[in-house]
Amino acid sequence: MDTLPLWIEIIVAALLVVGGVFTLVGAIGMLRFQDFFMRLHAPTKATTLGVGGVLLASMALAWFQGRSGVPELLITLFLFVTAPVSASLMAQAALHLRVPSQAGPPPGRAAGANTDGPA
Repeated sequence: MDTLPLWIEIIVAALLVVGGVFTLVGAIGMLRFQDFFMRLHAPTKATTLGVGGVLLASMALAWFQGRSGVPELLITLFLFVTAPVSASLMAQAALHLRVPSQAGPPPGRAAGANTDGPA
């Protein structure tokens, strides 16, 4: 395998580091947040961006090596479409099952206020 120029390796390494940092933040969020709704936020935001950064690094490396990078592009598109949809469905199911949350009421609302209509 031929060696790549240093500037290409730096670009790929930077994308890998950015992806790794986002993935680490998502994993720490999964460990530190207390309940389901808080934990749902970490993988859908940070980890999605982390995997996206790794896939962008893979696409860049494929492009610099003369390949098209289409498989990486398809994985990225699939991930960015399915992660928010699956998170929304899990949140709706948790609301339907009345999963308890440790978060208090929204600011400006009393704890027992009716939330069916506008304030």
